[in-house]
Amino acid sequence: MKFSVLFPCLIIAIFGFSQQSKKYMVRTIAFYNVENLFDTKNDSLIFDDDRTPNGKDRWTTERYRKKLRNISKVMAKIGADVTKTSPDLIGLCEVENKQVLQDLIHQPALLEKGYGIVHFDSPDERGIDVALLYKKSVFIPSSFESHRLLLFNTDDERNYTRDQLVVGGLLDNEKIHFIINHWPSRSGGESRSKPNRIAAAQLNKHIMDSLIRLDANSKIISMGDLNDDPIDESLKKILKTKGVLKKLETGELFNPMEKMYKKGIGSLAYRDKWNLFDQIFFTSNLVNSNEATYQFWRAGVFSPSYLITQKGPYKGYPFRTYAGGNYTGGYSDHFPVYLYLIKATSDTFNGEEP
Repeated sequence: MKFSVLFPCLIIAIFGFSQQSKKYMVRTIAFYNVENLFDTKNDSLIFDDDRTPNGKDRWTTERYRKKLRNISKVMAKIGADVTKTSPDLIGLCEVENKQVLQDLIHQPALLEKGYGIVHFDSPDERGIDVALLYKKSVFIPSSFESHRLLLFNTDDERNYTRDQLVVGGLLDNEKIHFIINHWPSRSGGESRSKPNRIAAAQLNKHIMDSLIRLDANSKIISMGDLNDDPIDESLKKILKTKGVLKKLETGELFNPMEKMYKKGIGSLAYRDKWNLFDQIFFTSNLVNSNEATYQFWRAGVFSPSYLITQKGPYKGYPFRTYAGGNYTGGYSDHFPVYLYLIKATSDTFNGEEP
């Protein structure tokens, strides 16, 4: 098949051998770990001392402003090769507060996009939160809630981490829910920290099950930095995600990132090993229903050359803000991920491709 884009309507025409064609509305859903997007102020309630002008990172106003320009530049380009515009919704993690989000959406690259913000302060000790940005012209939030992940260490002391953000609303008048995640890290080792991510997956499943109990036809997209790969137990045994469409049954979850991971595609690198911690997975009714509603089309990792370190010991890795303890002025230690949703319009036509 052959694809073409008709901008600014955000409609693609998909052609078959009969030269009959259908027009499809396209929406981009993305997720981006923006690597410690902090302002320069010292907040006494969180451990943000390093990201201040006098802290270890020498986090100055100039560096903060460059970080905002860099991140907004990336966001403006995710999915734009098809839609010619920025994502319609984008989940973020490692943001300090709502003010940095306000500063972000007011950058020149994003200012005219008309983004709204859904954000709650979470109890994470580092002070990093998750959030959802959405184009007000496309998505209307109707519900939003922050779900706390309760973790305890071996001394039965609270281990404070990020909440899971749940936002429901209308995407072009179609009801859909989004869950934004940043699961516990692998600090202390993958095996030792594994129970924390299992707990995060269980919370994610509980949220989804609750939404489906209220409405069996709920469409749910969960996204985030999971600190696990698509084949790990949290995804395969707790959430029971499937990576092959033909094996997907009604009521199950599809994870398009699993196939990418098995091909060696990653969103971050550590010690010369690629991981695909940044993932987007969703309910089967986003692939198994009719064309009159939004359906999954394809997914990807956004990794243009300017997001890749070009030289030095980290050559080939994501071009991050700090590397080896030194300021490098890059973007993030993660690549963004995204997927396209498409929906058939009522218009059809014959003849040559426009």
